Amino acid sequence: MEHLKVFTGLLLFIAISPGSPGTVPAKESWGYVDVREGAHMFWWLYYANDATRSYEELPLVMWLQGGPGGSGCGFGNFEEIGPLDRDLAPRNTTWIKAASVLFVDNPVGTGYSYTDSEEALTTDVAMIAADMMVLLKTFFSGKAEFQSIPFYIFSESYGGKMAAAIALELTKAIEQRAVKCNFAGVALGDSWISPTDSVLTWGPYLYSTSLLDDLGLVEVSRAAKAVQLAVEQGQFQRATELWSITESVVEENTNGVNFYNILTPDPDEKVKLTAETGYLAALKRRHVQPLNRRSLSQLMNGIIRKKLGVIPKNVTWGGQAGEVFTSMEGDFMKPVVDIVDQLLAAGVNVTVYNGQLDLIVDTIGQELWVKKLNWAGLPVFSQERWTALQDPAAPEQTGAFYKAYKNFSFYWILKAGHMIPSDQGAMALKMLRMVTQQE
Repeated sequence: MEHLKVFTGLLLFIAISPGSPGTVPAKESWGYVDVREGAHMFWWLYYANDATRSYEELPLVMWLQGGPGGSGCGFGNFEEIGPLDRDLAPRNTTWIKAASVLFVDNPVGTGYSYTDSEEALTTDVAMIAADMMVLLKTFFSGKAEFQSIPFYIFSESYGGKMAAAIALELTKAIEQRAVKCNFAGVALGDSWISPTDSVLTWGPYLYSTSLLDDLGLVEVSRAAKAVQLAVEQGQFQRATELWSITESVVEENTNGVNFYNILTPDPDEKVKLTAETGYLAALKRRHVQPLNRRSLSQLMNGIIRKKLGVIPKNVTWGGQAGEVFTSMEGDFMKPVVDIVDQLLAAGVNVTVYNGQLDLIVDTIGQELWVKKLNWAGLPVFSQERWTALQDPAAPEQTGAFYKAYKNFSFYWILKAGHMIPSDQGAMALKMLRMVTQQE
């Protein structure tokens, strides 16, 4: 396997707003790892940048985006938690204030990561986890200074499903001494852990928020039960198709509710399910394209690409996201609740966090699969009362609730949709500090 290619420098971007040549200094590095023959994964590391503590005193967080096919190096970095926003202006709630952050374009074919052929794309989370073990082994071998630093995996959406599988394989790899790192826990944000539980609760959630009437509830519930039946019969590719059809039923009955935040208008043109477009075209438009908005695409294929200096000429950022989703469609609706159970049984610290206004992975559905866990501590956890957390951006208001027992915790983030750091940045940063035991 090829050794770790590392490129290091200072983050010195000129802000795009007129007359504001400000800079944000932060040590960073990036590079590629060949995880398989014909499969090349890109990573981008920002060292923690805190005025009172060095990066050695702060944890390392790996961020995994959803999709599958969403770019963490692009969307997670410039839209959510990186040091700069999409306009290259400093982000006040960047996570590098509390941790070093490792973005990975995962799985291969996503963002700047690429494959030499479509046959090298991943088809399930087991394959994704195997690729990530190669990257992590190479990363920690090449950056030995991080081997003893507490390492956490944070995730969003389908990234949570990948994170669960990766965390389990990493636990095994550490035991076998194949990877040397101080793995401290995994955090599953608005995560696609139990797809059926999410889809089945869309109707009740929308109905309770006055976004569905009685007839709409019947139609959405009927479509959702068709998804459930396909999953129960092991017809997972068909279940993915029915999932997209259910989304169309939701759109038709809600006048186009935004799946990522029910209180925010969806700026993207709606795509109705037709014979001409097909369900894959519809779901890519709803879920892949929003991560590749024109301004972000221009940034990633322009100044950022030039700065990095290592992106092959034949690789266009974001251009392969649709192919990644298509390759994974047979795995998309498979649950991984059993993997979370295995993590808890192994003593891994597991955190679940969810946005109050998220529809695609609504909190009701998250709570349902949590109640199905076989974890021995569940009865006690279920009887615990949650604790209110003040919103750092508005101290007089409640920003979230949380409760924890032993190695499991749950955060209910208020006034946030699917992309919690985008909607409630200060609250997300506070949660990060709590999960990583800084508060």
